[in-house]
Amino acid sequence: MGVVLQATVGSLLGAQSTSHALPASSLALRTPSGWRTFWSANATTTARDTSLARAIHWRAGASGVAWGELDLAGSGEAWRTRLVVARVDPSRVDIQLDTAFDADHEPMWTVEHAPSDAVLAVNAGQFEVSMPWGWVVLRGEQWLSPGAGPLAAALVGERDGSVHWVRAADVAAFRAARAHDIRWAFQSYPILVADDTIPLALREAGHDLDVAHRDARAAICTDHAGRLVVAITRFNAAGSALGFVPFGLTSPEMAGVMAALGCRDAMLLDGGISAQLLVRDADGVRQAWHGVRRVPVGLVMRPR
Repeated sequence: MGVVLQATVGSLLGAQSTSHALPASSLALRTPSGWRTFWSANATTTARDTSLARAIHWRAGASGVAWGELDLAGSGEAWRTRLVVARVDPSRVDIQLDTAFDADHEPMWTVEHAPSDAVLAVNAGQFEVSMPWGWVVLRGEQWLSPGAGPLAAALVGERDGSVHWVRAADVAAFRAARAHDIRWAFQSYPILVADDTIPLALREAGHDLDVAHRDARAAICTDHAGRLVVAITRFNAAGSALGFVPFGLTSPEMAGVMAALGCRDAMLLDGGISAQLLVRDADGVRQAWHGVRRVPVGLVMRPR
């Protein structure tokens, strides 16, 4: 997070431009008629998009959850990537943060720690060694203090079930005004989409943000229907058995993915070997995409 904190808010979010091109890359979607490019580094868009959301064959899950998968073709090691997406109506689930540590205070949470009736579980936030980065509220009690950074944001759940997206700069005021209502909260970074716009720091290079690093990715967003949308990528060149291999997209490419899923506001979660997702389908069967690393915090959704 250090390099992000050094940059100005204006340069990262779009007030200034240094006009440095992103590394050349593109993303294509497999369709019945062949591969169709939907994102390119030299033609990034800030407009609202739903092309990937419309392409997914959504499968009904439990308690308002729907999920689906798409095959993507990217550049370099991302030449075959599976995108797994789940979306849920927050009014139909009970959302909570969960955590697990061993006797040596090493993180132990995985999606397999989710309760047996969980309909969705995903690793939450970003992690520094064995602890989450930034603000964390567990069961109404603040565990960790807020972090700062122009490309950071928080996802906050209140006792009435409502979910809020809060920029890092607004966390202190939000917390002061609604401290007694907050049930859970976590921060992450970088923001991938803000008010339907991909931040400038992810549309061009030169803003103290690594726009070339490739990794398996995980991200979360809110869409215009008020749903939460979670997406993870999986390496897909050697079958599902090696899906956990941390090959994948750059941050700008993942921003393009989340924008094309119709996200209004989106941010990365810890990716690489941390990325993991569990979804319960309509028949009650748990579908899981496992990570390798155990993490300190997970976001868990159960039926209301």
